[in-house]
Amino acid sequence: MRVLLVGVGCGDPDQVTVQAVRALNEVDVFLVAAKGRGVDDLVAVREEICRRHITGGYRVVEVPDPPRDRSPSSYADAVADWHEARALAYERVLLGLGDDCTVGFLVWGDPSLYDSTVRVVERILERGRVAVEYDVVPGVSSVQVLAARHRLVLNRVGEPVTVTTGRLLPDAVADGRDNLVVMLDGALTCRELAGEWDIWWGTNLGTPHEAVASGRLCEVEEDILHLRAAAKATAGWVMDTYLLRRAAERQGG
Repeated sequence: MRVLLVGVGCGDPDQVTVQAVRALNEVDVFLVAAKGRGVDDLVAVREEICRRHITGGYRVVEVPDPPRDRSPSSYADAVADWHEARALAYERVLLGLGDDCTVGFLVWGDPSLYDSTVRVVERILERGRVAVEYDVVPGVSSVQVLAARHRLVLNRVGEPVTVTTGRLLPDAVADGRDNLVVMLDGALTCRELAGEWDIWWGTNLGTPHEAVASGRLCEVEEDILHLRAAAKATAGWVMDTYLLRRAAERQGG
């Protein structure tokens, strides 16, 4: 059985790469996680991508997404348990498909960046019940879209850029990182940081409900909160990505 993990970008069908389009047209069956929780808009985007870019026939199988502990005593253990449950759910479906079937996973953004699909497929391989060969097709991530919207170069000259999550942001700042791309931060943890910071923020990037803002964090914080609330009210979900830099001291005059 062949499996294709296809990065399909952040929601704009025009940002699906030519390589991804070729891969989509090789798929017989797409496995899609049925998450619920008011994210029907995400399902609709995937359906539109398929309608626009696939010329032949295909089938979609929705797989109920296992519940995940959102307040665990051990984050790593909770994620490992969730990955294992996902692997079992997908394995059950794969066992019912023919060996000559090509199966596709539509991966939001890019499979390499804060996505579990590669790890889940590796777990299926380790279990040894399904003989699978898989390939990964890159996609346009929200980080790339953020940089384009704000006309940014993410790294400063001769310096690194740190990519992290809201949960780990305080630790990164404590380690002296001051040029950071932050993902998966539904709590806007940046508001808790000491000192002055500049922010280039976006939510639901690449979708019709996209919103962006930039400036000194303390000055645009309320605008960001209002934009997030509006996006959630319209789309039913928000997915934030932002660049955060420690601000240079302002000169008095």
